[in-house]
Amino acid sequence: MPADDDKREYRRDMLLASALIVAGLAISVLALTALNSRDPQHIAQATPPTQSTPGAETKPPAPSEPGTTGQRPSDVPPQPARPDPDAQKRGAEPALPPAPAEKVAPPVREK
Repeated sequence: MPADDDKREYRRDMLLASALIVAGLAISVLALTALNSRDPQHIAQATPPTQSTPGAETKPPAPSEPGTTGQRPSDVPPQPARPDPDAQKRGAEPALPPAPAEKVAPPVREK
């Protein structure tokens, strides 16, 4: 009787699936109760609070950083990376090496 075997397999599969679901729920409940029983401050603390260095009271304070205006220094004017052709004729050297030659494929032939 193949139909009875199919029903028996189906019931066994359903029983196994139900047991797995119940086991998963039980583990979840146990984990949640363990989390709720702890102090919430210890769980949420990502890093320990900062502590001062031993002997910090006797050390002199560090010098403050010099303030910056966010502007470019005005004593050095900006220089172009590639001088214009007239400046190159007068002997000005480019700041950057020449760019490499690009690879060029042969032209595409039309059909």
